[in-house]
Amino acid sequence: MSVSTSPPSFVGRSGVRIVVVGDQGTGKSSLIIAVATESFPESVPDVLPPTRLPADYYPDRVPLTIIDTSSSPASKATLVAECQAADVIVLTYACDRPASLDRLSSYWLPELRRLEVKVPVIVVGCKLDLRDEQQSSLDQVMSPIMQQFREIETCIECSSLRQIQVPEVFYYAQKAVLHPTSPLFDQETQSLKPRCVRALKRIFILCDHDRDGALSDAELNDFQVRCFNAPLQPSEIVGVQKVVQEKMPEGVNEHGLTLTGFLFLHALFIEKGRLETTWTVLRKFGYDNDLKLRDDLLPPVFKRAPDQSVELANEAIEFLKGIFLMFDSDNDGALQPADIDDLFSTAPDSPWSEYPYKDAAERNVLGGLSFEGFLSQWALMTLLDPVASLANLIYIGYTSDPALAFHITRRRRQDRKKQQSQRNVLQCFVFGPKNAGKSALLGSLIGRTFSEKYTPTTSERFAANVVELPGGIKKTLVMREIPEDSVKKLLSNKESLAACDIAVFVHDSSDASSFNKATELLIQIATHGENSGFEVPCLIISSKDDLDSYPLAIQDSTRVSQDMGIETPIPVSLKLRDLNNVFSRIVTAAQHPHLSIPETEVGRHRKQYRRLVNRSLMFVSGRRHTCQRRMAHHGAKFSVEPWRIAHGMIWCCCCSRRTCCLQGLRFKEKFIKLNEFQFKQPYPVLDLPKFGLKCWDLEEQGRKRLQAKEKSPDADFVAERSPEWVWKEVGASYLRLAAARADFSTPLP
Repeated sequence: MSVSTSPPSFVGRSGVRIVVVGDQGTGKSSLIIAVATESFPESVPDVLPPTRLPADYYPDRVPLTIIDTSSSPASKATLVAECQAADVIVLTYACDRPASLDRLSSYWLPELRRLEVKVPVIVVGCKLDLRDEQQSSLDQVMSPIMQQFREIETCIECSSLRQIQVPEVFYYAQKAVLHPTSPLFDQETQSLKPRCVRALKRIFILCDHDRDGALSDAELNDFQVRCFNAPLQPSEIVGVQKVVQEKMPEGVNEHGLTLTGFLFLHALFIEKGRLETTWTVLRKFGYDNDLKLRDDLLPPVFKRAPDQSVELANEAIEFLKGIFLMFDSDNDGALQPADIDDLFSTAPDSPWSEYPYKDAAERNVLGGLSFEGFLSQWALMTLLDPVASLANLIYIGYTSDPALAFHITRRRRQDRKKQQSQRNVLQCFVFGPKNAGKSALLGSLIGRTFSEKYTPTTSERFAANVVELPGGIKKTLVMREIPEDSVKKLLSNKESLAACDIAVFVHDSSDASSFNKATELLIQIATHGENSGFEVPCLIISSKDDLDSYPLAIQDSTRVSQDMGIETPIPVSLKLRDLNNVFSRIVTAAQHPHLSIPETEVGRHRKQYRRLVNRSLMFVSGRRHTCQRRMAHHGAKFSVEPWRIAHGMIWCCCCSRRTCCLQGLRFKEKFIKLNEFQFKQPYPVLDLPKFGLKCWDLEEQGRKRLQAKEKSPDADFVAERSPEWVWKEVGASYLRLAAARADFSTPLP
């Protein structure tokens, strides 16, 4: 494989910042001047200003900024700041001063570690022209130091006076940033690192279009064109295959270059110092320096409100079905651990080997993952981290539009209004006191065997599985166990319940204190939901139903259920596997988010107060200028403002709103006793034309508006009338009227 002459693309890299450090007098400033001017300075200042090498100085066409530093104690703060802002460190010593070489391992390299400067280091021996010929070679001197300090990328000697290897110093420094060795190659074992192997394996599979396990001549040529913009000649292809076959016979077969041979080639490039070849390949396929997909390849398609979630779309599910069948090597309907490792062998790491996905889905006795368990794992990862889910889909071969792989659900507050949830993945928060049976409940969801041994849960746990409802409908239930000690931290976030579709509260039915603690948790969650606006359906689960209930258990549970307005507790025995359809009942309750929502006493009083306010006779102020503008348009002159009277409220008629435009307006206020008046159904609306009253707006446009309103069952009509008329004709109690410029000269009884 040849390297293209066109410059590679370094995504997000607009320049390389090189900081030169070392003992005083080791040649730092002279080195910088020599590379910038190609001459040796007769005198140099203590510290040079920043020096910039243009983009065309080196083949990679990335500009360099070189920072000179001083090792004096007075400049320590500046030195530290520059090192922490560096992309690469050039660490100098003087070839004619062995003490400066010793200072590398005794001071400079440990100091860089102490400062947590995690960038490549290039060790440079300056003043090569003054080096004693009897001194040990560079390899002998630096080999033990490089073994101890793995951050050293390379070592080189140079002479600013003689212009020996001066450009090479900064070329290696730039190369250490643009084409670093450490992510790709293990110097100690002289082999490719595992993450590099995974990335190259994915690239090989993507280029193996016919899926025969080898890159044919045509596929190898397509790969070369894609990465280097230059085709391979037939003789070059034969040469590549010959080199591989001589060193590694299994690297080539009758179909072409195998994965083993593909990996061998890249190891060979790196050993020969051609890291840019492998990095060009990796970057063409979207990898960053950590050998993960770049952020720009993961589009931000997951912008959503706190009470929205992300689910796999049908296209992604169909893709996963094919992947499952492809990796089910023994066709037993389950992926064994080795199959899953093979599946994710093209990802940087296996995502399901660590928390929170490890042991979160149902497996058979051999550790195999059924198709439903497989989809449950993906549903869990998509729910918790959709970006990681998308990245792993791409790692295992998904090439379609990422936006088609996922679906953002409707907001839960809209689900409540519709009285139905459309979600296929429902998240259940599991609360309860210690030793109540929370972990056993999660274990039952994923088919775990009940254990008599109690192990306290110290951190959150997840379990996910498919639950089948009556009628064959299937939903994925994700249960999230919240330890009792973590509830306070959870509720410190106002939006903590936004992601929760339903909450369950588990208690030990044989322990009164367990029930009391579960009730306290229920009240806390209900209060938080009422205060934050993210109210959730709640259920109580009485576990350990195989034990005798404590006295007054029935009375307590009935009282709490009635007081909070939720269902009575669901009795289960996890030990006896008597689950009482608990999971389908949880899913059913979550699908109806307007039901089973607990009410605290404070919340109930708040709602009653709101109803009272809404039903009471009140005047709501708004914007006056709208009324004035409309009255002026119609040429109306009123002794009082016009009012709309309906639903027991006084509304402004001019702006067709439930607010009146009286802000900043002086007005008189009176309470007028009204006579009895029987309002008709369906709403208490004052029918003004019944009394022979005229509408204030009698123009043609206004007449059409009123005719349209008369057709609705709650039509209201507008009239210009004084408060005296209101007192004379209408009534039921006391009506609070606020009238602008009103004439109250008529005496009231």
